[in-house]
Amino acid sequence: MVEIPRSGKVRLDAWLWSVRIYKTRSSATTACRAGHVRLNGDPVKASQTVVSGDRIRVRKDGFDRELEVSGLISKRVGAPVAAKCYIDHTPPRERLVIPQVPIRERGAGRPTKKDRREMDRLRDSWQAPGPGPDLS
Repeated sequence: MVEIPRSGKVRLDAWLWSVRIYKTRSSATTACRAGHVRLNGDPVKASQTVVSGDRIRVRKDGFDRELEVSGLISKRVGAPVAAKCYIDHTPPRERLVIPQVPIRERGAGRPTKKDRREMDRLRDSWQAPGPGPDLS
């Protein structure tokens, strides 16, 4: 079993890579440069040191993840061990409800005017999701 140190300092990009938030350390560095990573509410550089108790907000794949550092590791480890190094405070995502597209039987011909109005009503009732939450 791997012992997880609770004290010390680790670079932010190395920690994000080692706890498997990003696949590569260079992608973690790129995300920091692009402003997708915030440490305790402030934008940071990849070389910023992380200590236990820090809160990190990561914008990835259009969603925000809020993590609290509970253990420091600088080398990549297995997923079960990596999950013990942070506490996930991310709120649950809203489920997107997409209505079913009406299916017509093969060979049924063109839709009637009533059928088209019902399809339009279904299409109009579905609202596309708005922009994601702001990082600021």
